[in-house]
Amino acid sequence: MHPAPDEGHPESAPLRVPSEGPLLRGAATLARDLAESKASAVAASFPDAIVIGADTIVVGHDVILGKPTDAEDAGRILRLLSGRRHHVVSAVAVQHRARGVRLADSVVTAVWFRPLRDEEIAAYIATGEPLDKAGAYGIQGRAALFVDRIEGDYFNVVGLPLLRLAALLEQAGVPVL
Repeated sequence: MHPAPDEGHPESAPLRVPSEGPLLRGAATLARDLAESKASAVAASFPDAIVIGADTIVVGHDVILGKPTDAEDAGRILRLLSGRRHHVVSAVAVQHRARGVRLADSVVTAVWFRPLRDEEIAAYIATGEPLDKAGAYGIQGRAALFVDRIEGDYFNVVGLPLLRLAALLEQAGVPVL
């Protein structure tokens, strides 16, 4: 079941703040709130089940980069990320309504893109892949060729920080191995 709460991601009007530290903290809070909202929406219908919600936000150059509104916006976002470092913030929430379990946490990973040529950006956008992803790219897809390096959890950049999820599941009493 896929809940459809309003994700509240800034789309065409990015949030601007004076420094990266407060923005990353704000992005982590927003991602956790959204992950919890998604989990709560499903847990309401399945109170006896362990429910997982997740959300990912990309932060670069003092802006939160949501999902692109269209191909032009995807190009703008990818040009902003080209040749630079940005951060991916993913949050995960674990809930079991009947047992009163409500856990959430977030993970931040730094990602460096190599400089991108306009032709590469256009070809990538033509695939349709970036149009439904925060930051206009999926590291697990064709955009893997844009990534120079990462510092942190690869699975966090994919959108589900597995190590953190496993820790939350264990905390909720769900063995993962």
